[in-house]
Amino acid sequence: MLALLKSDCDAALSRDPAARSRIEVALTYPGVHAIWAYRIAHALWLRNAKFAARLLSSVARALTGVDIHPAATLAPGVFIDHATGVVIGETAEVGENVTIYQGVTLGGTSLSRGKRHPTILSGVVIGAGAKVLGPITIGANSRIGANAVVLKSVPEGSVVVGVPGRITTRNRGRLPGNVTLDQEMMGLHLESLHERVKHLEGHVGHDHVHSRENEDFSI
Repeated sequence: MLALLKSDCDAALSRDPAARSRIEVALTYPGVHAIWAYRIAHALWLRNAKFAARLLSSVARALTGVDIHPAATLAPGVFIDHATGVVIGETAEVGENVTIYQGVTLGGTSLSRGKRHPTILSGVVIGAGAKVLGPITIGANSRIGANAVVLKSVPEGSVVVGVPGRITTRNRGRLPGNVTLDQEMMGLHLESLHERVKHLEGHVGHDHVHSRENEDFSI
């Protein structure tokens, strides 16, 4: 458990350029605190102390703004940056070295029991405000743009933007060493905004043509 908690701390230290030391991360990062609370709650859940696990998760949510169900599965090296508003559902599975920004939801689309939340494979980055919903799989090393809504599985190395989420590029692999996650997510956010502008322009153009067709040219 101590090794696992240390790996969570090191994940924040390695992926956040604002982090200066391990002690700073351990004392001041609510995303790390939320994951640590989840680790303990998950251990209680597996030992059938489910009420205690849910109680600890509730306290952690109040203190950190992050809601992680104790039955979810989070691998080592998960990093929740800025923390506030993140929701991870009961049957969600999150792989190694996944980065999650604020406002992300790994949610369900069904009220039935069983697998109803997404599986996020290793190395994925999920941008601020994104919603990944249902028992889908996000392939390894994919990038989910800010505010995207993803309802279908995507293959490894995909970049997904928009509502509903659409794959824009493939096989990008891991980030180059000289590109930070913040720069990558800024690029994805701009790409998402560009897609929205194109969508709005299409609607405006259609409405303009429709209004011209309905003009009364009689004298």
